[in-house]
Amino acid sequence: MQFRSLIAGQWWQGGTAVPNENPSDAADPVGTAFETDAAGVQAAIDAAAEAAPIWAASGPQQRAEVLDRIATEILARREELGRLLARELGKTLPESIAEVGRAGQIFRFFAGEALRQAGQLLDSVRPGVRVEVTREPLGVVGLITPFNFPIAIPAWKLAPALAYGNAVVLKPAERTPASAWALADIVQRSGLPPGVFNLVLARGAVAGPLLVDSPQVAAISFTGSQAVGRQLAADCGLRLKKLQLEMGGKNPLLVLDDAELDQAVNCAVQGAFYSTGQRCTASSRLIVTAGIAARFREALVAATRALRVGHALEAQTQIGPCVDAAQRTNVEREIEAALAEGAEVLCGGERPARPTAGHFLAPALLMPARAGTRLDRVEAFGPLASLTVVPDFEAGLALANDSEFGLAAGICTQSLKHAEAFRRRAQAGLVMVNLPTAGVDYHVPFGGRKASSLGSREQGSLAAEFYTTVKTGYLQA
Repeated sequence: MQFRSLIAGQWWQGGTAVPNENPSDAADPVGTAFETDAAGVQAAIDAAAEAAPIWAASGPQQRAEVLDRIATEILARREELGRLLARELGKTLPESIAEVGRAGQIFRFFAGEALRQAGQLLDSVRPGVRVEVTREPLGVVGLITPFNFPIAIPAWKLAPALAYGNAVVLKPAERTPASAWALADIVQRSGLPPGVFNLVLARGAVAGPLLVDSPQVAAISFTGSQAVGRQLAADCGLRLKKLQLEMGGKNPLLVLDDAELDQAVNCAVQGAFYSTGQRCTASSRLIVTAGIAARFREALVAATRALRVGHALEAQTQIGPCVDAAQRTNVEREIEAALAEGAEVLCGGERPARPTAGHFLAPALLMPARAGTRLDRVEAFGPLASLTVVPDFEAGLALANDSEFGLAAGICTQSLKHAEAFRRRAQAGLVMVNLPTAGVDYHVPFGGRKASSLGSREQGSLAAEFYTTVKTGYLQA
């Protein structure tokens, strides 16, 4: 298969051919992506700028119908698209199908939001004057998305952008062009005017500066690494360009003495290792109080060792491969760095023997030698978690908050007192009680604190905060 950019309603010809690897099996490539150059990116920006006034003037019913058509096709093809996603990313087939379903649900939710427009009509403090507060689209929005949710994250950025009347240039991750192309193929047949949505398969070093520098682009929404996010913040700040950042996490799960053991182990395993740990909400820091620590450690090690690592399309697989060789190597280097700091390997970290040539890595559980080491500071973005024992709830909460990140945090306990205290005091945008930290609904706000996020929340009705601007109008009859 060939995957190309979509610009002004046409598939962009030319570009540099780049093989799209299957991380589960090097002998079964997904296809070839054709990466465009700066000219293609600029053409997409120009097309979006030309189409933006047309879409901004469209009515809410037209927007709702377009988004609903996109949702309907995604949901109807969820198994087909899920299989493509699994082959490209290495996410297990059930998880991949579920992600596609979530993307469809997101578009359906925002089809409704297009019709649920809110504003305010107020009396002025001056007699005879009426005040109307409304929201308007920004214009052209640049969307930069990561590899780990290659359909769902583009969906949760694209759907609100379109629902609120913006034109879009989407720059997906270079590692997952097929999923972005499949989504673009559906969007471009939805009845959307040409140029309102544009897909650019391009290197970040090519597309990023053009999106940031262009006066035609009003805002950028980015999900990805902290290093790139910080650079975008600096660059957009200089240009006074609206920016939304989601930059990952180093998320804690605190297990208290009164936790239900099986439930706590399931939360830890699901949160830390499913999706191969390649989730910004993954529970990479497992913290357990002393009274249950020995039983929890034994059960957790057994459950982690029992996880079946394999080809993403095999029915028995629970953990697929890392997305590519570089990502696996990065996780292995973090394990080596932890060992150099005195960490103990409880299980995992080796490359399991598999019948296909893929980037497989057994989920690794390590116990750091002391608090504050690199193991608990750096997001490895893979199947790697630490286990730390603390004396009590207060010590566990303090350790959970001892991070520059603040995306998600979880607690396992049967105590309403401790659950409520953790919910209130955890320095995170998402808090889970007796649930894995990874796994959020599509209709509620998503985002974090501290170095995890910047700007207004994604998803849910609060998405309007980023994708619109507020106008206050005065009228005297």
